[in-house]
Amino acid sequence: MAVAMSSTCPGLYCGRTIINDSFEGECGVCPRGQRTNYEKICEECSGSPELYDWLYLGFMAMLPLVLHWFFIEWYSGKKSSSALFQHITALFECTAAAIVTLLLNDPVGQLSIRSCEVKVLSDWYTMLYNPSPDYVTTLHCTQEAVFPLYTIVLIYYAFCLVFMMLLRPLLVKKIACGLGKTDRFRSIYAALYFFPILTVLQAVGGGLLYYAFPYIILVLSLVTLAVYMSASEIQSFKNLVAKKKRLVVLFSHWLLHAYGIISISRLDKLGQDLPLLALVPGPALFYLLTARFTEPNRILAEGGNGH
Repeated sequence: MAVAMSSTCPGLYCGRTIINDSFEGECGVCPRGQRTNYEKICEECSGSPELYDWLYLGFMAMLPLVLHWFFIEWYSGKKSSSALFQHITALFECTAAAIVTLLLNDPVGQLSIRSCEVKVLSDWYTMLYNPSPDYVTTLHCTQEAVFPLYTIVLIYYAFCLVFMMLLRPLLVKKIACGLGKTDRFRSIYAALYFFPILTVLQAVGGGLLYYAFPYIILVLSLVTLAVYMSASEIQSFKNLVAKKKRLVVLFSHWLLHAYGIISISRLDKLGQDLPLLALVPGPALFYLLTARFTEPNRILAEGGNGH
């Protein structure tokens, strides 16, 4: 009889709450931290995130950190000696925000989270699936079916912004002496622009990012590595090892390559997936081996000679 009553709930995400083995109330939205099962009964999400879920959260956590580092490097210039301290501070801000976010999430006080299983793309956009049983009245069943993958990112961004505003201005004011009064705070101003953009991106495109982020990582890391090596005029291994900074950038991109490959393969079959990591140095090696053949001056010279 219980299943028959529960099956009357319309829509994908409407269900009944059960308390003491009996139904409570009419069909509606499930409480936070619960989602409907196949019998349209609200069940508490008690599972742990899968590896792919953690990789997604790691990707969303890396976005503000990478943007911080980019704008710090962009606005610090060659004359400033404070860039390293700002990089470290940005890393501390994002790390502290991630730890606080995990501690405040359910279960509170633990560096772990319980989550609902992501089944389909529509789980991220339950507001689009509110049913109208009589074609007049809409039954609002909007919920976080992917608990907590949707809101935990937004909470993390909020803490990143809070920690940045508490720590960075004081640090920059004391150590960024090589910059003007306006220039020294430009990396902070940039963050005040990109945090709202990241928030909207998560709010609107979180589900799309969940399925596309491995490919986004691979494409962007390949493009940025090629652009950096081209702008730095790195055409040989000798040019590459001439400065430590270039090696740091190279290894950072290799880590991103590996992150993307692991995210795509999900390491379901270790024997088949781990050898794929050998492809990580491939793009850099290909660039170094072929850079001299695509030198613009050489191409123009050969064109002028009629070759």
